[in-house]
Amino acid sequence: MSRYDKNMQSKVYGYTAKLAVCVLAIVLVSVHVPVTDPVSKPGRVATPQKPRFMFPEGGRSLFPHYRLVALYGTPNLPVLGGLGQQSPQASIVRVKQIAKSYQPYSAQPILPTLEIITTIASASPTANKDYSQELDPTSLKPWIMAAQASGVYVVLDLQPGRQSFLPQAKEYAALLQHPNVGLALDPEWHLGPNELPLEQIGSANIKDVNQMAAWLATLTKQYKLPQKLFLLHQFRLSMLPDRAQLNTTYPQLAYAIQMDGQGTQAQKLSTWHAIIAQPPQNVYFGWKNFYLKDAPLRTPAATMALTPKPWYVSYQ
Repeated sequence: MSRYDKNMQSKVYGYTAKLAVCVLAIVLVSVHVPVTDPVSKPGRVATPQKPRFMFPEGGRSLFPHYRLVALYGTPNLPVLGGLGQQSPQASIVRVKQIAKSYQPYSAQPILPTLEIITTIASASPTANKDYSQELDPTSLKPWIMAAQASGVYVVLDLQPGRQSFLPQAKEYAALLQHPNVGLALDPEWHLGPNELPLEQIGSANIKDVNQMAAWLATLTKQYKLPQKLFLLHQFRLSMLPDRAQLNTTYPQLAYAIQMDGQGTQAQKLSTWHAIIAQPPQNVYFGWKNFYLKDAPLRTPAATMALTPKPWYVSYQ
């Protein structure tokens, strides 16, 4: 504490003290610093503004500025895809190598991506009877943080079983608040109250999909996040009935429909042409390559030679 403050506390109001106050007031006015400015008070430090998140090559929008190439699967479960065959850091290295192989065929930067099956359809009843095994969100955070630090995007994929998409997505709201995390819906694994996984192909009601889009757009806007990928898997028209009514008006979302059928390339091309026909407005299309189930596996050059050129490519 200064001598002036001590004098004030002891109520010494002599001529010298009054003169000091006047001089101080003149100095403050001359430099235009208000007495009440919190920065001028001892012990108060202004909090620096956190820089806004930007994608690796700049900007906060995905489409049409980036194409995404993803490694698909679930941590620690190699049978469900390539992502589960190694650690988070090794998966990041692997997907960056895959993405690099696509860059010569794209005018846009390729954004390496990890698509994580976050809720896994189950052939037997789960604890909550929804036939979907939900991963613990805390187990996925290390993947998301490692990806963000490495300039890699993450997509959380939902296979809801007998549950609805929205309640499941809300379980991962904290993860979706990260700027590098988007969301995928897998209608194949969305079942009716008496249906079981693997016994039939599921579907998603367009009202539920639009409700999901509205919720994700609101979350993105609320937390001032960059545009989020909103990905829909489809290999049969029946999986997304009435998809022409998909609400694609939210600027917070980058909409993509991915053809994720498997088989011979002739079969896959037939499915591709059916899926891309009569697209909803503002929707981009994606393609999926299966390491073990495609005959043969399509090369990056052949994948990017498709019409239209895919904006999202994943490997399972």
